[in-house]
Amino acid sequence: MLVRAFLVWLLIFGLEVLHGTARTLWLIPLVGDLRSRQIGVPVGSLLILLVAWLTIRWIGARTPRQLVAVGVGWLLLMLCAEVLLGRMVFGYPWTRIAEDFDVTRGGLLGFGMLVLAAAPWLASRWRGG
Repeated sequence: MLVRAFLVWLLIFGLEVLHGTARTLWLIPLVGDLRSRQIGVPVGSLLILLVAWLTIRWIGARTPRQLVAVGVGWLLLMLCAEVLLGRMVFGYPWTRIAEDFDVTRGGLLGFGMLVLAAAPWLASRWRGG
């Protein structure tokens, strides 16, 4: 189950990279950086929920405890990826990374992370689990 959950997270991560690239190329020029990041959260959340819905049976998590474990695992992996990419690849300062999570500054990424953590449980419920 853990290997399959990790493979699905890799799929989610890959989709989010493509989503972020498309957002950068096409949406930022239209609405600006902050607004594009805000629009990206619900779009990314829908992508995550779709992947979870399509793969939750294959992952094999059945019990609430297993579903929560998969969600928490995905959350921790994504937080690490966000920080590592932000700091190491894009060279963002800590303040820029924190801004994405700060709702008082327009950041909505925390809501997206909650969706990511809840996605296995939600997908299981939607699939009749």
